[in-house]
Amino acid sequence: MANIEHLQTVNVPASTVYEALTTTQGLSEVWTNELVVSDQIGCINEFRFGGEGLTKMRVDELVTDKKILWQCVDSDPEWIGTTISFDMEEKRGKTSIIFRQMNWEEVTEFYRLCNYNWAIFLYSLKQYCEEGEGLPYHKRKF
Repeated sequence: MANIEHLQTVNVPASTVYEALTTTQGLSEVWTNELVVSDQIGCINEFRFGGEGLTKMRVDELVTDKKILWQCVDSDPEWIGTTISFDMEEKRGKTSIIFRQMNWEEVTEFYRLCNYNWAIFLYSLKQYCEEGEGLPYHKRKF
């Protein structure tokens, strides 16, 4: 099994980061504007990227301003069964976010591409939380 892990520091309180990762407004600015999301445990969040396949994430855990845990239930076959977590810790008005996508079967070309794109996601999250505008999929140049 392989994991993707990243650390990002954002110069805002954890409540701002948590809201960005649990609301339609936040996730549409950070990840993709083609989405249907809910901040309720057990709900299935849906994300699309330029009309390409559908990614579905079940919300498994929410600890306000501390932790978000999703389980991928439908997407690219390499993603299904992976767990995505955001662990947040606030100190003096700054929030450290440890991001993980866990339980990859193996390190593949797609794994490496996703690793890169999760780093862009965290950059987008930082930009949105600090500046009010992220870099979601529909604004990126590939």
